[in-house]
Amino acid sequence: MLKKDRAAHAHRRLEELYPETPIPLDHTSPYTLLIAVLLSAQCTDVRVNLVTPALFALAATPEIMMHLPVEEIRTIIRPCGLSPKKSAAISKLSKILVEKHGSSVPQNFEDLEELPGVGHKTASVVMAQAFGVPAFPVDTHIHRIAKRWKLTQGKNVVQTERDLKRLFPRESWNKLHLQIIFYGREHCTARGCDGKSCMLCKELFAT
Repeated sequence: MLKKDRAAHAHRRLEELYPETPIPLDHTSPYTLLIAVLLSAQCTDVRVNLVTPALFALAATPEIMMHLPVEEIRTIIRPCGLSPKKSAAISKLSKILVEKHGSSVPQNFEDLEELPGVGHKTASVVMAQAFGVPAFPVDTHIHRIAKRWKLTQGKNVVQTERDLKRLFPRESWNKLHLQIIFYGREHCTARGCDGKSCMLCKELFAT
């Protein structure tokens, strides 16, 4: 198959397998989603969802969060890992949201990526899942799968994001990045598939 044909086949199969794509991180607002995505760095969504209820019970808005002692935030989020860095970022970004953005999460990449602890991938998730803006968040999981499916030769997530955006319709990006994540977790895992073992890998490279 040509690259465009592999992309089209993968898209069709993922639509069949995952017609619904619930957001994996529990949240009640763009702000709580932002915090949950920040916490998910180098941590599973399952663990984040176990930790955030206690945090959001204390502070579900930036106005309240900015007044919580950083050490208290750190204690709650410790199971997510990198707690010193993440707790400081949560405190600082909450203050910035209040003082600079009227307590609201900005709806543009530039302002989001200026927030402490928020990189392009985190901003992309928030733009896609909180505001419905077409984005294609690419983490190492999607990067690995895209390379297995020979949809990119990118050496990093930045190049892979560019390549995937060229291959797939803009209106599919928000749903498709979740479909790839769901498929990867269930079938095309780092240990469970060598690029030839799972269903889609077999279909895409059948001789």
